[in-house]
Amino acid sequence: MSDNFYELIHATQSRLAQRVAITADDNRDYTGAALIEGASRCAALLQSRGLRPSDRVVVQTEKSVQSLMFYLGCLRAGVVYVPLNTAYRQAELRHFLDDADPGLVICPPDSLDSFSALTRATLLTLDETGHGTLSDALPAADYAAPVAQVQADDTAVIIYTSGTTGRSKGAMVTHRNLASNARVLVALWGMSESDVLLHALPIFHIHGLFVANHTALIAGAQLIWQRKLDAAALIRAMPKATLLMGVPTFYTRLLAASDFQREVTRNMRLFISGSAPLLADTFSDFEARTAHRILERYGMSEAGMITSNPLIGERRAGTVGLPLPGNQVRIANDRDQPLPIGEVGGIQIKGDNVFAGYWHMPEKTAEEFTADGWFRTGDVGRFGADGYLSIVGRAKDLIISGGYNVYPKEIEQVLDALPDIAESAVIGVPHPDFGEAVTAVVVAKNAAHLVETELIAHLKTQLANYKVPKRIHVVNELPRNAMGKVQKNLLRQQYGG
Repeated sequence: MSDNFYELIHATQSRLAQRVAITADDNRDYTGAALIEGASRCAALLQSRGLRPSDRVVVQTEKSVQSLMFYLGCLRAGVVYVPLNTAYRQAELRHFLDDADPGLVICPPDSLDSFSALTRATLLTLDETGHGTLSDALPAADYAAPVAQVQADDTAVIIYTSGTTGRSKGAMVTHRNLASNARVLVALWGMSESDVLLHALPIFHIHGLFVANHTALIAGAQLIWQRKLDAAALIRAMPKATLLMGVPTFYTRLLAASDFQREVTRNMRLFISGSAPLLADTFSDFEARTAHRILERYGMSEAGMITSNPLIGERRAGTVGLPLPGNQVRIANDRDQPLPIGEVGGIQIKGDNVFAGYWHMPEKTAEEFTADGWFRTGDVGRFGADGYLSIVGRAKDLIISGGYNVYPKEIEQVLDALPDIAESAVIGVPHPDFGEAVTAVVVAKNAAHLVETELIAHLKTQLANYKVPKRIHVVNELPRNAMGKVQKNLLRQQYGG
């Protein structure tokens, strides 16, 4: 057996070959054997197209069981899987395609012309129903494609994460990273073959792609597959499930539904939340409605999961719990010196879950690691005396809206390029559904020419929808400190409601 992470999934799904592994939202069942066959055919197709281990495959498709099989096929073949948010527009896609330099691109059929104009790579299509030129080519592929022999520190996936300059960085996630995190989470959250995981997360993000899929497939848990968040659909399926992983928006939408009552959760044993801060009110309201205490955890693209509230023990609102077994977490000052319990500082981490570095960015990689090998997460937090970690802020003004990272600089650059805007500042303000809502504050060259609805409509043509401000406020000037830096804390106070 090689160090290929796929081997862990293959071992479980082979043992449970005749059991249902996934029930899709069209009620079609897929057994473990079907997943293995699909992954093998996808791996064979990749090999027949000349792709070899370490080559990149860029994927921007809607969620389908076939897209999951293709991901597993990439792991099996040892090629590097590069998922892209389905909301990205053409101007954003150009950077990813240029940077990743893929040998193959999978895209929706209706985006074929757009991708053809952006890349010379071979293009195959896949739609939300699992149909397209990719699926058409699979029956001819060899069913018995071998599992590629890779090393534990070989890159398995490149996840692009936004940067403050507006240019995304490709985090190189290794087979060791995936294996260590999946094994720890299965044990920590008590996952087993008797579990049924309700999966309504996107699979271009580590929450849905790694945390949900990997743990279920390795533990032998069944997946109930839903393409997107639909509170009514979650409520209908929940009596058949035992687990739900979601972002805070999942829980606010459920609480807003009058038919979401305790009886709906009668078979559930665990609700998990992550990717954005869970409001204490949501935590307490959910417990009052269902008698379940949501388990909040903390992770990031560069490290998978880092901490978690316990399965057995106190799940504490406002904290992200304890470091995972095998992970090291410390709070440090600006000189990378560890701080005492209770003091606020930068969150730094070390362990087998931490990524190998940024693709084609050795200087940036070196910059983000300390001299003694700790990764600077960019988040700010503190440990309590009981070992629970609380995140009290984020460096570099990161906004997390609906579970997605939004970096203000990228949006500000688009706004500042408009002829009637002198300058802009983008902030996140509290929002009951999304956690934070993206909000822009702009100084106009000619206020009469600025119409909020028109500005928002324009931004929707330039940016993924989750990055588009919910509100745009026009002001005479932005508040600045003595050094001339915009005081975004004052803007948050003014517009935070």
